[in-house]
Amino acid sequence: MAGLLAAMTVSLTGTRVSALALPWLVLTTTGSAAQTGLVAFAEMAPYVLVKALTGPLVDRVGPRRISWVGDVVSAAAAGAVVLLHAMDLLPLSALIALVAVVGAARGPGDLAKEIMVPEAAERGRVPLERATGLMGVTERLAQTVGPAAGGAVVALLGPLASLGISVTCFALGSVIAAWALPRGMGHRAPAQEAQEGYWRRFGQGFAFLRGEPLLLSVVVMVGVTNLLDAAFSQVLVFVWAKESGHGPAVVGLNSSVMGFTAVGGGLVAAAVAHRMRRRPVFFVAFLLAGPSRFLILAVDAPVWAMAAVFAVGGFAGGFLNPILGAISYERVPRRLLGRVNALSDSLAWAGIPLGGLVGGVAVAAAGLAPVLLAGGAVYALTTSLTGLRPEWQEMDRLRGQGPPAVPAPWEGTDTTDVGNADQRSP
Repeated sequence: MAGLLAAMTVSLTGTRVSALALPWLVLTTTGSAAQTGLVAFAEMAPYVLVKALTGPLVDRVGPRRISWVGDVVSAAAAGAVVLLHAMDLLPLSALIALVAVVGAARGPGDLAKEIMVPEAAERGRVPLERATGLMGVTERLAQTVGPAAGGAVVALLGPLASLGISVTCFALGSVIAAWALPRGMGHRAPAQEAQEGYWRRFGQGFAFLRGEPLLLSVVVMVGVTNLLDAAFSQVLVFVWAKESGHGPAVVGLNSSVMGFTAVGGGLVAAAVAHRMRRRPVFFVAFLLAGPSRFLILAVDAPVWAMAAVFAVGGFAGGFLNPILGAISYERVPRRLLGRVNALSDSLAWAGIPLGGLVGGVAVAAAGLAPVLLAGGAVYALTTSLTGLRPEWQEMDRLRGQGPPAVPAPWEGTDTTDVGNADQRSP
């Protein structure tokens, strides 16, 4: 479990650093919010598309191999951005192409790490909800360290030096995945299943997801909030930083404060997850973590007030991913994790490539403050009204009703029948 968490930490840190450095590089060199959104789209569209299509491949080849290959490709593409820009050989078209390669590699690489969590929990004899809580803490640590390092380095040395940190993190993530994770971890599909055609395996994942109302409802709600989050993080916050005069340092400060308190929230969630009533905790946490960020920037509050709002939102947000992760791992049979998670993640992320474009166009048309207020209002309505749907009542009934326990795959057991594809909630 420790090796997987370490690989996730450094890879996600690299992603967070580049997420700050690249938009600031484009915005400061072009002065265009629309072009900033275009570069964000160029990264996230391949991320979502490739991630959706590589689920059957991850299940067949094995997530461990996909994980380190994805990190290697990400490091190479990000390194090319640094090198070509330093040589003054990086037009916008080349930057878009390289950013697209990074996104295409990050999708399957992130997916591979996610679906190794249940196996890592079994190997470490860690309860599943605690494992998902630790995974959430890892993500929040990356959110803390990445923006802090990226914002400081961008402010002191410029965005290219910050991208160099991303290259180092991606390379280190590949080394950890290749050498620290046990070779038997992230096993390939059994021979019989590996002989099935790609589209047959893809269809199995789609059919399972289509028959899960709760998972589908989660995907739709998170898809809307992800679009809003993308508009906020890829464009709105940088336009705010430029117009307000606070610059990238305050952007990094707010993100790091939110990430730091989210680590605390994630640790609390990991400790008490087995006692939580998931549904009320989930929706209260979403309300505290989401709309408040939009509203506090819209009123141009002092830095200490912004930091306080981001801190509260971060602590609440630390409870979200442990709940979502536990529900997914309880519902989905192990042999289908790659296919189902690839589809559900990609559908939930489908709005992210559009978030930057929508945010840039909206700011150009209406101005920053109205867009921030509208974004906060839509966020609040989405996260509150969704909870009224009947399938969300199943969140607290699912605990302990996941796929039946079977011997671990590294003990020589065939895993073709792990879980029950027809399992449904009561």
